[in-house]
Amino acid sequence: MTTALQLINASEKGDVQTVKSLLKEGVYIHSQDKEGRCALVAAAYKNNLEIVDLLIAAGADVNMKDNTLQSAYLISTSDGFTELLKKTLLAGADVYCTDSYNGTGLIRAADRGHVEIIRELLKTNVRVNHINKIGWTALLEAIILGDGGARHTEVVRLLVDAGADVNLADKEGVSPLAHAKSRNFSSIIKILEDSGAK
Repeated sequence: MTTALQLINASEKGDVQTVKSLLKEGVYIHSQDKEGRCALVAAAYKNNLEIVDLLIAAGADVNMKDNTLQSAYLISTSDGFTELLKKTLLAGADVYCTDSYNGTGLIRAADRGHVEIIRELLKTNVRVNHINKIGWTALLEAIILGDGGARHTEVVRLLVDAGADVNLADKEGVSPLAHAKSRNFSSIIKILEDSGAK
């Protein structure tokens, strides 16, 4: 196994000592395995924060993606890793970058109901009304893929407060309000109607 692959494996396993010694040896930090994962992406998937700190301090690129177009930043948004998100943002994460569905971190967090991730992302310049390949915004994803419970309701409230267009419909012309009504999401319906949704 090459030292570059050793770095990726150690990062995934959370083996701090091996990562430290390999970095000291000057192993190329942006080497990728057959899945396209660099050490930082491997560490991000496992939320190995101590390793993430070491790699970022050594100059790892938080925007580097693997073959599935996941970066450390995007992984944090979909998996609800708030501390990882904060670290990647401090290290220059590109909040405009998108995944294989042309979805932003905000969209990924919205459909999964990651309230704290949404709060952090809304402090940045992230585009609240970005539309992905399916034709959905973060607001639509929170409604269509959400369960209408407390977390998704809070996500909807945060997005609306941040300027999400409550009347921006999907590709078929179905509005966020119509989607919420078809699912009987009463709390979400109220938020949308109070914000001028039709």
